[in-house]
Amino acid sequence: MQWYQYVFIIVVFLIIAFAIAKSNRKDVALEFNKLVELLGGKDNILETELEMSRFKVTLKDITKANKEGIIKLGAQGVVEIDDQLKIIFGNDAKQLKKYIRELK
Repeated sequence: MQWYQYVFIIVVFLIIAFAIAKSNRKDVALEFNKLVELLGGKDNILETELEMSRFKVTLKDITKANKEGIIKLGAQGVVEIDDQLKIIFGNDAKQLKKYIRELK
């Protein structure tokens, strides 16, 4: 085989690898939009805090929050305390706080 055939095979392999990686990546903005809806909309969110991997949100009306939907979206847990939800999101918690801050 000539050297250009090896280069061609490597390029094709890289394109396939890139396509697979891109298809596995979640659309974070879309999921964050869904989460804001599940929290009752951006007008229902009064305050947000970050505690390690937990995202703490204070809501105007806690009854508008869909805790089951939040868990289906990928939260590892949701705890309700008065008008607050503590949502365990892992590494996405910091990105989520920034996203919600930019919405307001």
